Amino acid sequence: MIGLYRSNAYTYYKEEIIMAQPKRKDKSRVVLRKGEVQRANGTYHYCWTDGKGKRHFVYAKTLEELRDKEAEIEKDKSDGIKAEAKYTTINDLFDLWKQLKRGLKNNTFENYKYMYDTFVRPEFGKTRISSLKKSDVKRFYNRLADDRGLQPSTIDSIHTVLHQVLDMAVDDDYLRSNPSSNVLRELKQSHCFETEKRRGLTKPEQDLFLDFLKRNHTYSHWYPIFAIMVGSGLRVGEITGLRWCDIDLEEGIIDVNHTLVYYAHRDEVHKHGCYYNVNTPKTKASTRQVPMLDFVKEAFIMEREYQEAMGIKCEVTIDGYTDFIFVNRFGEAQNLANLNKAIRRIIRDCNDEEFLKDENPAVLLPHFSCHSLRHTFTTRMCEAGVNVKVIQDALGHQDISTTLNIYADVTRELKKKEFAGLDMYFMQGQ
Repeated sequence: MIGLYRSNAYTYYKEEIIMAQPKRKDKSRVVLRKGEVQRANGTYHYCWTDGKGKRHFVYAKTLEELRDKEAEIEKDKSDGIKAEAKYTTINDLFDLWKQLKRGLKNNTFENYKYMYDTFVRPEFGKTRISSLKKSDVKRFYNRLADDRGLQPSTIDSIHTVLHQVLDMAVDDDYLRSNPSSNVLRELKQSHCFETEKRRGLTKPEQDLFLDFLKRNHTYSHWYPIFAIMVGSGLRVGEITGLRWCDIDLEEGIIDVNHTLVYYAHRDEVHKHGCYYNVNTPKTKASTRQVPMLDFVKEAFIMEREYQEAMGIKCEVTIDGYTDFIFVNRFGEAQNLANLNKAIRRIIRDCNDEEFLKDENPAVLLPHFSCHSLRHTFTTRMCEAGVNVKVIQDALGHQDISTTLNIYADVTRELKKKEFAGLDMYFMQGQ
C-alpha cells in the first residue's frame, strides 16, 4: 500500500509541475502551439512527425503565415496526402514509375523514357508535386507547342507518360487529383491543331517511283524492299525483321510473326547509343500471313539474286534471330532512319530527272516516308474494291475502325474524281 501511495503521489506531483510550467510565447507574447518555435532571427518554424515517425519542418516569416501552413498540413493529413509530397518532384515520381511499370513493349517503354528525359526532366520535371496545379501543366504544354514548335502527336506522347506518372501520384496519396486530366484536349481546341492526314502515293506517283528505282543504276538495289512495302502493306519493323525462313516463294506467302525495332537513342548504365530488339508484333492481329502479289514475289527473287551476285549475306544475330532478308552491304539489318534517308534522296534525284525532261512535269514525287507506302498499299486495295475485312486482315489492324478511317478517306477522294467529269457529261447537248 505504501508503494502504491508513493507512486500515485509522484504522478500527481509530476502533473502539478507540468501544469505549473508557463506556456511558451513568442516575442510578441503570443502563446505558441505545440511544435511552433520562434527562431533567434524572429522567424518561425513548425515541426511535426509523420506516420512513419519521420520529423518534418516548415518555415515562415510570421506566425500567421506559419499557421496557414499548419492548416494545409492538417488538411493533407486528413485527406491522407503524404507529408513527403512537399519535397517530391515530378522527376522523383517518374523514376519510381519507371521502376514499377510493366506490360509495355520495349520500344514503347524506350520511347516514353526518351520523350520524358528530353522534354520534361530538364525543367518542368523539377516541379514539386505539392505545388503542381492544372494551370502549370497547361502552361507547360503551351510552351511545347508555341516556343518549341512541337507537333500535336509529340505533345500527345509526352502527355501519355506524364498523365500516367501523375495518376500514380494520386494512387500513392501524393496528390488529390490528376492536374493533367483534360489539359491536352483543351490545348488542342485552343490551338486548333490541324493534323495532316497521311496519304498514299497516287497510281501515277507509285509508277514513277518504282520505275525510277528499276532503271536507275544508283538506286536499283532499293527496288525490292520498297516494291514489297508497296505490294504488301507491311510495317517497317515487320519488313526489316523478315528472314528468308518467313517467306514461302512456292506458296506465295509472307509469314509475319515478329517485328524488328531500332532504337536511335539510349543513355543508360553500360548501354549507350543505337541498338536493335526483336519484339512480338504490334497487336495479336499483326501476327498474320500475307499473300504475295506477283511483282512482290519477283522483288524477293531479285533481292536474293542481287545479294548472291554481290556476295552479301546477313552478319548479325539479334535476340536469337538471324538470316534477315534485307541487310546493307555490310550484312547489317536495315532500319527506318536509313530507309527514310534513302527515300529523300530518291525523291530529289527522281524529280530532278523529271524536270530535265520537261519544264512542267505531269507527275512529280511528293514528300513521303516509309509509312506512306503502307498507305499506298491500302489505297490500291480500296481502289480495286477489295472487301474491307480482307484489307483489315492484310494490314494487321486490331480495330476495324482504323481500317474504315483509311477506307473512308480513299473512297472520298475516288468520289471527287468520279464526279469531276460528270458535270460535262450531264450537260452535253444542253
